[in-house]
Amino acid sequence: MPEKAKAALQLNADRPSRASRLAAPAATSDPFYTMHKIKRAPLGNLNHKASGPVGVSAPPMIVRVGCRLVYETVQPTPIFLVVRPRSDTSDQIILSEILSFRSEQTSEQYRDPYGNITHRWTLPPGQTVVVHDALVQVSSLPDDSNFKKFSVPIGEITPDTIRYTLPSRYCDSDKLLALAAQQFGYLVNGVDKVIAICNWVQRNITYVTCSGRPDLSASEVVGRGFGVCRDFAHVAIALCRALNLPTRYVTGHLPDIGCFDPGTPMDFHAYFEVYLEHQWRIFDARFNVPRIGRVKIAHGLDAVDASFSTVYGQAQLTYFGVWSYQVNPALVRVGDPIDLSLRLDGTPNIRFS
Repeated sequence: MPEKAKAALQLNADRPSRASRLAAPAATSDPFYTMHKIKRAPLGNLNHKASGPVGVSAPPMIVRVGCRLVYETVQPTPIFLVVRPRSDTSDQIILSEILSFRSEQTSEQYRDPYGNITHRWTLPPGQTVVVHDALVQVSSLPDDSNFKKFSVPIGEITPDTIRYTLPSRYCDSDKLLALAAQQFGYLVNGVDKVIAICNWVQRNITYVTCSGRPDLSASEVVGRGFGVCRDFAHVAIALCRALNLPTRYVTGHLPDIGCFDPGTPMDFHAYFEVYLEHQWRIFDARFNVPRIGRVKIAHGLDAVDASFSTVYGQAQLTYFGVWSYQVNPALVRVGDPIDLSLRLDGTPNIRFS
């Protein structure tokens, strides 16, 4: 057995079996399923003094995000690239940004059906280096997890949103209908259902670095019991859709603001949004705590719609590097060398300079 598989099995040894994951709770008196457990833990020192008095907006933060991708191909190969942060949300303001690659002048930029900024061109034979770098202003407030929002009745969901209640390639909610009903059917409030789902995913799916596979659906991840952030998101999305909650897959950057740096290489991060009382609300099954500084790149039905690149042909990704960290904009500009000694995050203490 490959070492990676052995490690995954060992990490998963203390998790419930597939049979127990798919079984209903014996009774809602189980401490895990009681209503007072349907909460997410607070993040670090959220009551930082810099937030100011009650009723005063918290000061913004600046996050540097980007990536460096190196592709090699022996023949012209079409590629679709989605790495630029969305600019249609007030939650993030792009202060400065660069995107460079070979054949840049012949590329086509457009928004896909979900509004994601997409660049389309053909990789020429040889090596192509793609570099994206941006400074983005974000709120210093964490994800809002304390609201009480109810689900939207099916009859009130708009046609462009109803699609997010149905199964998709990686979120096969039709195969998880029984599981969702058994585990969460007793809950009424929409946000309580979602938080309970996130708690269940945390309890039953183990995070194993580099264990992701492009062919696994949510039901298959539930079966094997481990995966990466995209798998966590797919499982949570499928369970939400099984409860008729419109839910979409999101990918972006997540700096370690108010958190210790885990020491692992930075990467894109997958989470999800649920449509509650006619608003899209952020949830994160991987970390399951409110976080600060998310920079959204794309959303869609699942990872098919939000992949950072889609290649039509044989092109090898020989280098993959991502950065996402809080900075002082007076000291850092886009295009500067990546210097993590200038980062302000990676510590439980929230800093602004």
